[in-house]
Amino acid sequence: MSTSPSSSAEQARRAIGNRLRDLLRDAGLTARALAQTAGWDESKCSRLIRGRTLPSAEDIRTWCRICDAEGEAADLIAATRDADSMYVEWRRLQRSGMKRLQETRVSLYEQTRLFRFYCSSFMPWPLQTPGYMRAVLTSFAEFHEAPRDIDEAVEARAARTRLLYEGDHRFAMVVEESVLYDRVADDDVMAGQLGQLLEGMSLPSVSLGIIPFAARRKLWTMETFSIYDDQRVFVEMLSAAVTVTQPREIALYVKGFTELAAHAVYGGKARALITKALGALS
Repeated sequence: MSTSPSSSAEQARRAIGNRLRDLLRDAGLTARALAQTAGWDESKCSRLIRGRTLPSAEDIRTWCRICDAEGEAADLIAATRDADSMYVEWRRLQRSGMKRLQETRVSLYEQTRLFRFYCSSFMPWPLQTPGYMRAVLTSFAEFHEAPRDIDEAVEARAARTRLLYEGDHRFAMVVEESVLYDRVADDDVMAGQLGQLLEGMSLPSVSLGIIPFAARRKLWTMETFSIYDDQRVFVEMLSAAVTVTQPREIALYVKGFTELAAHAVYGGKARALITKALGALS
């Protein structure tokens, strides 16, 4: 697994470029001829065909019109929007505010039956307390110079935790022991957060494993990621949010999660690690 932009996004761009090339061939046209008709520089056609640049909706409509394939435009526009959402810089996601960022995936969360979280940098969001959420979102907003609608964002994020108690959702969570000691907030907030882990792991819908510092491992510590059924993976990078939708890549993350989960301890041993972290608070 890599912290480079997901190959899902790259493959999606290439697939759109390949489809544009096919339309050219079906129409018996060259890129030069299309560019001349559209009034574009020929290099633009090359970038679109190679997947280096995603076409705009208007680009697609023009392309399809010239190729006498206007019936293909709607599907291509939808595919382009999907590809555009696979690798998105945080600064772009935050333009409409932190609250909106917390609300973007609610429908996916509601539809998901099996959530899998691997957390190497912060607590899994379903078990975060409002105080911990506030500290994380505030730090995030400061670092990325995002809008400061923190109160609204915390309220929206906290509302999602109802899924722990509703429906038939299941949550498998694996957390590095180091996360228990990361002081993202003051001692009172951290004590409440660690207490929430102890409370949350007793829920029938939750499996919580902690990977001890001293665990013998086959897989190294890696970026925080979450898996939603076997349909989608979200990877949180410093600069961007990556969405993985390619089945081959999803299978790799599922395999990774399974191996990381095997390094973790559960039940009484996990509780002991959390209690130890609580005792380390001054």
